[in-house]
Amino acid sequence: MSKRNPNGYGCVTKLSGKRSRPYVVKVTVYDAEGNAKQAPVGYAPTKTEALILLAQYNNSPWEIDREKVTLAVLYQRWLKIKAPKLGTSTQSSLKSAFKHCSKYYGLKYRSLKAYQMQDCIDSCGKGYSTQWAIKNLFGHLDRFAFEMNIIDKMYSQITTAPPIPDTKREPFTVEQVDALWKIADQEWTDTVLIYIYTGFRLTELLNMKTEQVNTDEKYLQGGVKTASGKSRIVPIHSRIWPYIEKRIQQGDPYLFSYQGKKLSQSKYYEFWNSVMEKIGANKTPHEARHTFETNLDNAGGNRKCIDLLMGHKSKDVGNRVYNHKTLKQLRETVELLR
Repeated sequence: MSKRNPNGYGCVTKLSGKRSRPYVVKVTVYDAEGNAKQAPVGYAPTKTEALILLAQYNNSPWEIDREKVTLAVLYQRWLKIKAPKLGTSTQSSLKSAFKHCSKYYGLKYRSLKAYQMQDCIDSCGKGYSTQWAIKNLFGHLDRFAFEMNIIDKMYSQITTAPPIPDTKREPFTVEQVDALWKIADQEWTDTVLIYIYTGFRLTELLNMKTEQVNTDEKYLQGGVKTASGKSRIVPIHSRIWPYIEKRIQQGDPYLFSYQGKKLSQSKYYEFWNSVMEKIGANKTPHEARHTFETNLDNAGGNRKCIDLLMGHKSKDVGNRVYNHKTLKQLRETVELLR
């Protein structure tokens, strides 16, 4: 009995009919949700040669047949070599974009033209953010392919995506926050209040594990995106502490969990939107973050403290260098919120 390949290794199959190279080598590619799909790497006249090609693919990410490398193969190599250098949210966005390019997975990358890249953008059926993510993905792949001498023209530079509309960020009104407190015990409303009273970004709280909550000192520690924002400390406002404590006591690994598992952004938006409907508002998690900053500023909070809480780099260089704020001072700033 032949030995099975490891999961994700790829496979060799024989095509029907009379062909000079009947054996196709396929590798596993994944979309943003982790769904697997087989994509062809190349073809060989014998099964032995096909297995050698598959082994070369898995063992030597930089050593590829530049004439034959497909979009799917290039993406998988880029995912291993270049993607880890990008931020978590950027990686997630580009991985999601890749699933909209499936009709060209098997096309040799050096044969991929601008109109085909544009087709992926135009036919994705999504909004401007996804279209821009697809355009950006091809930009990353083009630069990687150019570096590896696969292409000599970067067609991604002439693709287009719709302009990102100007978004007017408006904080939650006092009336809207009051409305949330009136239904605070209803499902998922507490999470909206936690966003408003901590200023964390959407993904920062979705990625936060319960172990990142210091229950003795009552603060959250987490954050992404910038050096100033990573692992920042945000004291927990006294009004939202009972809700955070209740979530910790549920015993789930993540602070925001659904059926014991980490929440995806798309699933959380379903819960968020249901809460917004209850209070008759059309707000986003980013506007909750904006509310946190605006309300602290309106309450006379120290600017350096606000910058530290938001994960911003202080514009006041003197403050940034010499004025180290203690947890007590940060807590006093957070408690300015009503």
